[in-house]
Amino acid sequence: MTERTNKEWLTALRGPEADQAISDLREILIRGLHYALSHNGELDSLIEDFAQDALLKILDNLDNFRGESKLTTWAQKIAVRVAYTELRRKRWKDISIEDLLPEDSGSDFTPAVLTDPKSSPERSASQKMLLELVEQLIQESLTPRQREAIMIVMVGGMPLDEAARRMDTNRNALYKLIHDARKRLKQELLSQGFTTDELLAAFETPEM
Repeated sequence: MTERTNKEWLTALRGPEADQAISDLREILIRGLHYALSHNGELDSLIEDFAQDALLKILDNLDNFRGESKLTTWAQKIAVRVAYTELRRKRWKDISIEDLLPEDSGSDFTPAVLTDPKSSPERSASQKMLLELVEQLIQESLTPRQREAIMIVMVGGMPLDEAARRMDTNRNALYKLIHDARKRLKQELLSQGFTTDELLAAFETPEM
């Protein structure tokens, strides 16, 4: 394969004989993805699909390439991001939002922090009291949309991009929704007499 400068890549990819340049770039992306995903041999059958999806994104964003690195390096980074985004999506494919939302009664609102074996009985009791109050505030103080976002992302652990897709919104809008919900919960907790230091102390990571 002929080595190209950034300028030569851009000219070739935009030119009348772009097919060869696209084919060359696709080969580079496939090699790079094989290396990046080498820890999981089961993904070999998906790599060509990842490369094809990445090519479409790369070609659509050629005007955004600033030339701060080699074009092939820039393209490979896009391909890896595309691959990991798709892998996260596949991981959550069979999990519905409803699976992450609590039932109306008898639901267990217990984040992993409460299952930490290093937590003292006093600390666990304090956390449990706070969580019971947080659960109540989530149900009573947040909008349905805020409640859904908090439960599937903050409690359920669904990645932000996947949650945004499921909720028919975008990443920035979902981030703002969660930010506003957390701000509201914090205000409500403070109004209940808890201090910021108490909240941080109850949920900080225990020292090893």
